[in-house]
Amino acid sequence: MVGGNNLKGIKIRESAADRAFLGMVYLLLAIVLIVILFPLLHIFSASFSSPAAVTSGKVWLWPVDFTLIGYKAVFQNSDIWIGFGNSLFYTVFGTLLNVAFTVAIAYPLARRTFAGRNLMMIFLVFTMFFDGGLIPNYLLVKSLGLLDTRWAMLLPGAFAVFQVIIARTFFQTTIPDELVEASQLDGCSDMKFFLKIVLPLSKPILAVLALMYAVGHWNTYFNALIYLSDNAKFPLQIFLRNLLILNSENTDMYVNIDADTVRQGLKDLLQYSLIVVASLPVLIIYPFVQKHFVKGVMIGSLKG
Repeated sequence: MVGGNNLKGIKIRESAADRAFLGMVYLLLAIVLIVILFPLLHIFSASFSSPAAVTSGKVWLWPVDFTLIGYKAVFQNSDIWIGFGNSLFYTVFGTLLNVAFTVAIAYPLARRTFAGRNLMMIFLVFTMFFDGGLIPNYLLVKSLGLLDTRWAMLLPGAFAVFQVIIARTFFQTTIPDELVEASQLDGCSDMKFFLKIVLPLSKPILAVLALMYAVGHWNTYFNALIYLSDNAKFPLQIFLRNLLILNSENTDMYVNIDADTVRQGLKDLLQYSLIVVASLPVLIIYPFVQKHFVKGVMIGSLKG
């Protein structure tokens, strides 16, 4: 203890090379921050600017001629609310399904007493490099009767092998075999051990899995583009894609808005407003799980 207290008072001197290296690291991080932050601020500011300012390129980091006309047009459109509700449904239930499947697969594979776990891991990793392709996947979904149903957005991607590997490594490093053996000596069943001990100790990795899967579900549009044909089941990203990529114009979004304003570039303003609306939920949720996210990723990425 004395030696430990003495070490706390020792100041480590950094060499000039160390300070230069740290300066380069901070400079690189600052550049990355600017590269990432500038587009976000530009989109956010443009969504609150007038259509004329957006189309003329006057908007940089601050709103020009502040207005809420873009958000007014977005929220007046019924398709946006339908897409928002669908995206919320796919994100919540899809994430719950993904986390349940991932944990149910990863935990047994982390136990040394599970026979055939190495062979099963080989099969799982094999699917990361070799895939049947788009057409076989479509035919499979069609043959199962999932086409144009909400299950088509949930079941084909019920779990991801990469997340299984992260969760498996977490269980291997966090839940030692000695803890399992001690619980068995006390008469604890495997299911009770999993529910009472494993899950409470796995909050960091559960937060990591939930955030990864939730972001994937919220941003997905390709599966909906392939498997869905009913507009009532489309997620929000499909409407955003139609507006950004296909440049489709929906006259319903222009209700109660002066025609001159529409001609000045309302469509460009709608793009920015819809991007903010689609991105805001993830940006709001992330700070609440950031602590567990970092801890879970660091533990789950190393095998000690």
